[in-house]
Amino acid sequence: MTHHIRLPDNRVAILGALDLERTPDGIRPRRLPAWTRPRLHDGWMDLVVSHAAGVRLRLRTAARSLALGVHVTVPKMGAGPLSASFDLAIDGTVLARVPATAGDALSLTVNLANARLIPGPPETVRFDDLPEGEKDVEIWLPHSVAVELRTLDSDAPLLAPTPPPGVAWVHYGSSVSHGPEAPAPTLTWPAVTALTTGAALTNLGFGGNAMLDPEVARAIRDTPADLITLKVGINIVGRAAMRERTFVPAVHGFLDTIREGHPDTPIVLVSPTPFAELETKAGPTVPDPETGRQRALGSPGAGALTLTGVRTLLAKVVSVRADPALRYLDGRELLGPDEARALPDGLHPDPAAHLLMGERAARLLLGPYL
Repeated sequence: MTHHIRLPDNRVAILGALDLERTPDGIRPRRLPAWTRPRLHDGWMDLVVSHAAGVRLRLRTAARSLALGVHVTVPKMGAGPLSASFDLAIDGTVLARVPATAGDALSLTVNLANARLIPGPPETVRFDDLPEGEKDVEIWLPHSVAVELRTLDSDAPLLAPTPPPGVAWVHYGSSVSHGPEAPAPTLTWPAVTALTTGAALTNLGFGGNAMLDPEVARAIRDTPADLITLKVGINIVGRAAMRERTFVPAVHGFLDTIREGHPDTPIVLVSPTPFAELETKAGPTVPDPETGRQRALGSPGAGALTLTGVRTLLAKVVSVRADPALRYLDGRELLGPDEARALPDGLHPDPAAHLLMGERAARLLLGPYL
């Protein structure tokens, strides 16, 4: 007998999303609360907030077969679309991976005004031959794709979902944390860390947009968390978005807002992983027409930020706050300079680097709090 439900439904918990946008046919998870949306001045920020990095469905059932009705919107830049698959995990082990094969295609250029939506049909993502007996199932949504959730069919009833057993972990960062280069949603480094440790992840990694936005700080403030990690600096240096005079108060302000809702929650402030082009030279960066890699232009004037300088400033912020629940981690402990130089663009983790960072983060970020 097939059991059919329309989403949302209280028998299916949706984890890692801070908003569920209602659509005519279902819901679309977003990673910031609805009240932030009118304030997202940057169109790219609005786009990456809609991507389902770390978002997953959690349900309890004895079903051997599940069929999820979805309609995805897959961004396409350059050579082809970004990776889009659905991963099913039980007790932290990924048992199935099903690629998205339909949906809309969003053709993008750097100028979002030229974006073109190519409509496509909805689809059904099937998971068969699941283990017998009652079990807690998590279906991880594609991490660089907007997903409309419509229906869920099962061959056994859905029971009340159990809460995730691990520590509630909220992580903030850039594309390095968002993970578009990872081939599947459970293969980004934050997801690898979460599955390794059993942590309940909320991934607020926003590609190109880790800019210490006050709205994000307020969202973190209002989100239940046992551990908060903040990976800060690469986007600000890469866009030359701030100088030392504005960067340091912005970091303090971001932390102050979070502390309003989490006075004693452990916070780890993480500096950038290496990127040779910006280590000692300021941004902004532009693509080199010959190599395609990012090249630093070197913003002139006093107080221009480099990654080396940002690491020093972040360590000092932690020192002067004298907050016993706040500590600093040098991002080069997650990925070393020689390892970063071997990456295709010198910055963004490839699939192997995501696995390596995930394993290290399990020990360095979450290990002290498990």
